[in-house]
Amino acid sequence: MLVALTVKNKVGFVDGSLPKPPPTDATYLAWSRANSMVISWLFNSVSKEILNSILLATTAEEIWEDLRVRFSKNNGPHIFQLRRQLVCTQQGTDSVSTYYTKMKCIKEELESYRRQEFQCTCGVFQQFQNQTDIEYLMCFLMGLNESFSNIRGQILLSEPLPSIGKVFSMLLQQEEAQREIIPPSSYAPSSHSKKLVVSVNR
Repeated sequence: MLVALTVKNKVGFVDGSLPKPPPTDATYLAWSRANSMVISWLFNSVSKEILNSILLATTAEEIWEDLRVRFSKNNGPHIFQLRRQLVCTQQGTDSVSTYYTKMKCIKEELESYRRQEFQCTCGVFQQFQNQTDIEYLMCFLMGLNESFSNIRGQILLSEPLPSIGKVFSMLLQQEEAQREIIPPSSYAPSSHSKKLVVSVNR
């Protein structure tokens, strides 16, 4: 929803940066029309049960704050679940690309919660972010299949550790090299082998 509001240049109506002008102000009518439009978008974006509890709100900011408070109460369990997924997710039968995408989605959702919790312009948050990126890289490497154990060891010995994007590129190259050495078709039994299996079973 926030993305849609940003595209339509209406975030100011929900974050308080575009407050309601007095009725005598020349922009009052235009503000009221835009505010009503944003309210209708919010109404159409929530369930019927939630809608009934915000119908009396007169500004989009009131509704946004109500929804923020309401859902922030459940952040703890959800963050716990996301962190568990980040640590426990394994590559398994997934390609490197699919595994990377899964981990990236989990990380980005976690990052969205951190951005809400930290409002820092002094540079300390960036240091925290750098440490978080390292932890994410470690989780990513832990979940890789053992066929990548050699390159994983090389990455862990690097100083400084490479970015997750560079690691992903390195793993893709190794995955492609493995496919050239052992093409997928070689795993399928030949027609001759199948005939032998059938004859033995008979």
